[in-house]
Amino acid sequence: MNEAYASIHELAPERRLRRLELIITRRLDGLLHGQYLGLLPGAGSELAGSREYRPGEDEVRRMDWAVTARTTVPHVREVDADRELTTWLLVDATPSMDFGTAEIEKRELAVAATAAVGFLTAGSGNKLGAHVLGSETVPPGADRRVAGTRRDDQRQVSGVRRFPARTGRTHLLGLLRTLLTTPRGGEEAQPPTLVEAIAGLRRAAPRRGLVVVVSDFLDGLPETDDPEARPAWEEELRRVAVRHQVLAVEVADPRELELPDVGLITLVDPETGRRREVSTGSRRLRERYAAAASAQRETVRRALRRSGAAHLPLRTDRDWVADIVRHVFAQRRLAMAARPKRGSA
Repeated sequence: MNEAYASIHELAPERRLRRLELIITRRLDGLLHGQYLGLLPGAGSELAGSREYRPGEDEVRRMDWAVTARTTVPHVREVDADRELTTWLLVDATPSMDFGTAEIEKRELAVAATAAVGFLTAGSGNKLGAHVLGSETVPPGADRRVAGTRRDDQRQVSGVRRFPARTGRTHLLGLLRTLLTTPRGGEEAQPPTLVEAIAGLRRAAPRRGLVVVVSDFLDGLPETDDPEARPAWEEELRRVAVRHQVLAVEVADPRELELPDVGLITLVDPETGRRREVSTGSRRLRERYAAAASAQRETVRRALRRSGAAHLPLRTDRDWVADIVRHVFAQRRLAMAARPKRGSA
């Protein structure tokens, strides 16, 4: 699957978007449409079960007379809220995402994940908004626009481009086009932190919905091998999860997890530009690197779990579509197991 995506890497942005949409709709269409439950408490039309009547709290008009007659105990109906879904995306486009040693780079995988979320939640009445975290800044008074978006849809302040929540395929394509054409960051540009970006998204999304964070989550990690250490962004992500359903899409490359034996190489930190020569011929160094990388990934995994976010790891050397399908089915099984049976007390 990644080879198919890599084959369209050199295409023009418009053709790349059309090909990416075709890949997603062919392999994922029908898996996510209509599969989310109501995100807000309140009246709806989808029956979710029955429970015992609470005097003074429940309305008599919600009485479930069939269950009441069967059990001889007053019961009321419970329903799922049937409101439109608003999805907010936070996409990491900082220099650390401009890396890849497999068929695609991490940034391209982030674009693919964003497209999958966008195309498959673009139902009737559903809205999509996004914040794109990058290192480029716009001078005061500059008029930055992206084709396919309304005049004020795209705003960039301190390295964060903001797309208000709107409906429509054109709006989604404008966001994807921005991700494909955003200039690569340099040493002179210091992007905002992931903590600041998550906080900004939380303030921009007052109503409950779905929040998807696409990042490598390397920013703000503690400089320790202790997997119980807490990243700087964990607390802010937990605040988002209090109000929203949160999906964390972790993007990684195999060379971030282990080093091959290729002799002397120069490693460059894409965020700071710092360079260091490393001899990969040392077995002890490769083992230490793999152990540190494993501890780092475990720190991210535990932090996401503590924050209440669903975790979807994607790798540049794996079939990202298959990974998304497996995640969807796993979440669906959990939702069905937690959902009360109809007519049960």
